[in-house]
Amino acid sequence: MDRIGTNKRRGKWQRVGSLVLSTLFLCLPRAGAATEGMAGHDPGAEHMAGGIDRKAALAYSQAAIGHPLGDYRLIDSDGNPVQLADFRGRPLILSLVYTSCHHVCPMLTTHLKGVVEMARDLFGEEGFTVATIGFDTPVDTPRRMAEFAHARGIDDPGWHFLSADAETIRRLAADTGFLYQPSPRGFDHLAQITLVDARGVVHQQVYGADFEPPRLIEPLKELVYGTPSRATEPSGWLNRVRLFCTLYDPASGRYRFDYSIFIGILVGLMSLGAIAVFIFRSWRETRGSA
Repeated sequence: MDRIGTNKRRGKWQRVGSLVLSTLFLCLPRAGAATEGMAGHDPGAEHMAGGIDRKAALAYSQAAIGHPLGDYRLIDSDGNPVQLADFRGRPLILSLVYTSCHHVCPMLTTHLKGVVEMARDLFGEEGFTVATIGFDTPVDTPRRMAEFAHARGIDDPGWHFLSADAETIRRLAADTGFLYQPSPRGFDHLAQITLVDARGVVHQQVYGADFEPPRLIEPLKELVYGTPSRATEPSGWLNRVRLFCTLYDPASGRYRFDYSIFIGILVGLMSLGAIAVFIFRSWRETRGSA
């Protein structure tokens, strides 16, 4: 076998290797695609009132991540007792507010309403639960919590407006890393939403009264869709597809299902088919010239 023939065949196999590598990279999803469009992390410092040290409040809040919530007795807006543990089994979005607030708490709750509606479109009515709890215990009665919800136009059966006694609020605030302090204007506190997983463990903190929707929906998406399922279960595969292909579109301010990954897979399969034909033909030529 002469040297020229050997070099030609070596060149063919090098081209095959390059095509295979190119196809593999084509099929891989882009890093960070699930969070595309998210802004940089800014923990809502503008909503931190001056009576509490901002850095200390953020550090205290972040330290609660990974901490399990206790099982506390609360009262819903109809006056019925509720156990916090009743909300386990699905992710919980939890916010602490006081109803006599005239700025941050109403703004945060109204903004949260829009984000929750967006999340309902993605995850359905049964995907997660929301709880807004009044921490100004002498004022935030079940009736006041109902009025607060009505004033925001919130009529979601999976969103609960709750009251509790002072000791329960103190312990719950400690569990969630929420600092608050009386001030001449009412209360100083961090504008904070706590995302709790299905086991009742603090998973994520979201800050600011007008946060970008992906700050809450992306970690919520991981909790709803990211739980590993047995490979034989169709729902497990479907959830994995939803996890990676449901992306935030900053232009429209909405989430959408991204079909580009399927186009990439199709192109990749077609390329692999072409490579297989090329390999087969090269192999036949190699055998013929041997």
